Amino acid sequence: MISVVVPIYNVERYLHRALDSLLSQTCKDWEAILVDDGSTDGSSLIADEYTKRDARFKVIHKPNGGLSDARNAGMEQISGEYLIFLDADDFIHPQLMEICLEASLRDKSDMVCFTYDRVYRSLGLIRHFLHLGESTPHYKYYKHPPYIVTDNIFDYATEYSCPKNIDKRWAVKHCQVWRCMYKTYAIRNIKFIKGINYEDFPWWSEVMLHIRRCTILNLPLYFYYPNPLSYILSADQTHKAESLRKGIEASKRIYANAPEEKRKAWEKNFLVPFERKLKRKEAKK
Repeated sequence: MISVVVPIYNVERYLHRALDSLLSQTCKDWEAILVDDGSTDGSSLIADEYTKRDARFKVIHKPNGGLSDARNAGMEQISGEYLIFLDADDFIHPQLMEICLEASLRDKSDMVCFTYDRVYRSLGLIRHFLHLGESTPHYKYYKHPPYIVTDNIFDYATEYSCPKNIDKRWAVKHCQVWRCMYKTYAIRNIKFIKGINYEDFPWWSEVMLHIRRCTILNLPLYFYYPNPLSYILSADQTHKAESLRKGIEASKRIYANAPEEKRKAWEKNFLVPFERKLKRKEAKK
């Protein structure tokens, strides 16, 4: 039922944790496409190890092409009705697949959104600063999670951390691709722009135009780890600024012929904050 795309590049320190979180899922009907993007550490061997342990893991070894290229390569191989992205330095709640699949089937949703555990992220930043290593999360298990259903994701999606016109409990804040489960048919042909940071922005902008119904869960089902060597945190300011510019230009082309109501909502809640971010990046170059 569910395909998971896991881009991998020099994450041997974290990869076991990410893949073990897949093995711990209460939903067992999944496959994981592990995309080794030219790793030079032990990540390749770890990925191969998991394919031998469990046939649900499949690995692609390819030359380094960046995060977008790795995700595109993984999406070409998926066979599930649904798709989830998992970054290899992060991990997921044991019930993520179970809860999201139940919600999509119940509501006939093309996309199910959740959030990440902000307590774990904050502790991770503190422990990293103090050189204490990673902390172990204590999972809370859910029987009847709260949710809302909408036929217009534009009413709830925003780049602002503190949205003014959206109930914060249900705001789908920021455009991280890993914070949703998607119906494969809705996003299969949407490609990530190769060679840029902030590749989430143009991809997410196009995805919203293809979502007919969305379920939003106010649940922390994803555990984000701020890896200082990740694609985005290790990039220089010049590359970040150029990436933002390319992403903004591509997104404007996507919305040039979009329905006016959706275009205006996107411009207000995504384009404006990203243009402001670009100005800040350019000032730091």
